[in-house]
Amino acid sequence: MNHTHSTRTDQLIGALQVILAGICWGTLGIIASKLADLGFDSFSITILRIVTAGVIVLLLIPKLLPELRGLTFKASFGLIMQSLIGVLGMTLCYFYAVNHVGVSMAVALLYTAPVFSLILARVILGERISATSALLAVVAVIGVGCLMAGADSFSFNSGVLIGLLSGVCYALYGILGKKAMSKNHSSYLVFFSSVTISAATLLILPTTYQTYGALFELPVQAWAFALGLGLIGTIVPFFLYMSALQKLPASTASVFTIVEPLTAIALAVFLLHQPLTIIQMIGTLLIVTATAANALIKR
Repeated sequence: MNHTHSTRTDQLIGALQVILAGICWGTLGIIASKLADLGFDSFSITILRIVTAGVIVLLLIPKLLPELRGLTFKASFGLIMQSLIGVLGMTLCYFYAVNHVGVSMAVALLYTAPVFSLILARVILGERISATSALLAVVAVIGVGCLMAGADSFSFNSGVLIGLLSGVCYALYGILGKKAMSKNHSSYLVFFSSVTISAATLLILPTTYQTYGALFELPVQAWAFALGLGLIGTIVPFFLYMSALQKLPASTASVFTIVEPLTAIALAVFLLHQPLTIIQMIGTLLIVTATAANALIKR
């Protein structure tokens, strides 16, 4: 009985961690738009996000040194793939989609992730697909579609395919992270490697140094935005998400991340005074229902 209660409590904590992660990720749009106003394009914003976060998480090295020393090549390869696909790959695909199909459609395509997560978690982790999980994932994705409907003009192009690929990458971030932790890697290590490996990859590119050169010439406010992007929009949510995956199945955690577009819409309503349409209200209701049911229904 105590074990069941403990498991239930862990699941609730895990759910809250993913919801908080989603809220943090939901601030990315507002912060990124401020940096865009200062003249940074979407790839430069990607660099500022990942590299700034990569530098900050180097503070974890003393804590992780024993674990880092014990890494085998095979284990390192798994962590490298999780970072390059789940962090760098997802971010690049997402911003490519933003440029080709607009922000709203790109967000909707990114949040096909719960459906991909359901399928890939079954294939890679052997997680059971329950009828409830499948239904909630579909309801949540329909909700995102309603939330984003009609905000941007839409035509089918490469941006749609790359946008769907961002959803696949997003799903794989959690699934490959969960797989790494099943091999006795701590959530700290998986979080650390997911950020630093992508940051190290970006340091190879001259564009990275040009981007920070441009940032140096701007007022302190620009640095605050870059720090917010790295800390609030990257480090805090990725850490919370990795920690939650120790308590939840990857497919369940993925549905909770749906609160991110919900947060983005809420910020647009309250900070930018953009009104919600009826279809967006329906989408909001579907997302809240799916998220609440995902937390409360015992499977």
